[in-house]
Amino acid sequence: MDIHLAALLFSAISFILYGINSFFSKRMILEYERWGYGNQRIILGSCQLLGGLGLLIGLLVPLLLSIASFMLMCMMITAVMVRIKIKESFLKTLPALSYVVINLFVFQHSLSAL
Repeated sequence: MDIHLAALLFSAISFILYGINSFFSKRMILEYERWGYGNQRIILGSCQLLGGLGLLIGLLVPLLLSIASFMLMCMMITAVMVRIKIKESFLKTLPALSYVVINLFVFQHSLSAL
């Protein structure tokens, strides 16, 4: 398995699980409230779930892979900015920043398949 596929699968599975947890997990409900996005939790969780599925389907449909990876990268840039706004520590911001980099990598690689 090459590093691109590993990054894609890691991101896809992470976003699918994170999206599902956004609907049901009490901890995630509290996190969305803390971030100031409690009212948008279902929409954001749905976007994460669809983005993860988009990455997987994108293995067969290259344009969808580019769109999904770009949108997830944008979502995670926003997540980094939210964490900066609420003054979270760098350590707590690092996972979101890592997903920015992972999805940028997937997006850049996906462009070569178009």
